[in-house]
Amino acid sequence: MERIGFRGRLFLILLCFALVPSVVLTAAWAASWWVLPLTSTASAWDSAAATGARTIAIARSHRLSHADSLAVAEHEEALKLSQLQSKRAGFVFPRLAAVGALGALLAFALLVLVSSRVAGHLSRNLSRPVRELIGWTDSIARAEPLPGGEPARGAPEFAVLRERMREMAAGLERGRRAALEAERLSALRETARQVAHELKNPLTPIRFAVERLRRDAQPELRDTVEVLAVESNRLEELARSFAQFGRLPEGPRAPVDLAELARYTARSSVPPDVGVDIAVDPDVPLIDGHHDALSRALSNVMLNAVEACREGGSISVDIKRVTRNGGHASAVVLSVTDSGCGIPANRLERIWEPYVTYKSGGTGLGLAIARQTVLAHEGEVSAESEPGRGTTIRFIFPLKQPRTTSTDEA
Repeated sequence: MERIGFRGRLFLILLCFALVPSVVLTAAWAASWWVLPLTSTASAWDSAAATGARTIAIARSHRLSHADSLAVAEHEEALKLSQLQSKRAGFVFPRLAAVGALGALLAFALLVLVSSRVAGHLSRNLSRPVRELIGWTDSIARAEPLPGGEPARGAPEFAVLRERMREMAAGLERGRRAALEAERLSALRETARQVAHELKNPLTPIRFAVERLRRDAQPELRDTVEVLAVESNRLEELARSFAQFGRLPEGPRAPVDLAELARYTARSSVPPDVGVDIAVDPDVPLIDGHHDALSRALSNVMLNAVEACREGGSISVDIKRVTRNGGHASAVVLSVTDSGCGIPANRLERIWEPYVTYKSGGTGLGLAIARQTVLAHEGEVSAESEPGRGTTIRFIFPLKQPRTTSTDEA
């Protein structure tokens, strides 16, 4: 015999809670109709009528006054009436008991029907949402999306539970993706570190060899030597990019002025023929960070902006303080906007991935290094672009909330 399911057990429990009192009350009602004839006074009235008749006969055998005769006659009429009522009760009570028992059975049948319907309704409204939520837990365990559509009907509390489970599933999915992303980036960083190490080892003797060839090579070989010099420099730059991506910012943090950092990076990274406008809100605080790492990250973004504006254009840098989470948290946002060619939507979501580049000669590590640096500062990155109108890259650095302490004044 198969084990009864949750809905079946719930139905039986609710039905028992409804039927047990019904059975007791019905049995008590039926028993009362059977006991009622036993408690009647028919036999007592018959006995009283017989003894009264004998008493009246004895009284009439004597000489009575007119008043006594009237009293005896009145008593005789009362005895006859009582005897008639006793016979009526003896006739009605047995039949009334049968009718009462039948009514009790009908009431019991009605109670069974109503109880089964109510128990079935309650068991459905309780078991369907529970079964649905159990299925959701299986989906969450298998990292599958939760089903949509109309939820199973049930108590309002189940709607709250569904909403909380959706939030929990979304949080778990975000954590799972973050863990996979962190693992993937860790593997990519380790690969980049090893590649940088392997590239740097032969580059030193190659540079020495190129310098010697520059001094001693024949004139007809100078073009070849310059090609070797250019390519060795490109390999050196590639090794430097791999090395930067292969390590996270290290050492203690210090207060960093993002406005001064943006001005310095603009002077060192942007050529004079490209206009740069830097706007800083007056209430922007310093942030705790690694100055050199943030400088490299911002430099990579500005170099990309310069590349986008190579046919003419301008770059604007905007630094401001914003509130988030309904005003409960603050952050500093650094935005770099260029008026260049823009990025198509199908490419925009991949610009932060390592080794993804759409430029000839690019390594695909500039924005990946920038994102890695901002994430190491517990920040966020975002990008917006419209082909033909430019691109905006944002760094968002959360500000630590000051601790509030209360002191008792003496």
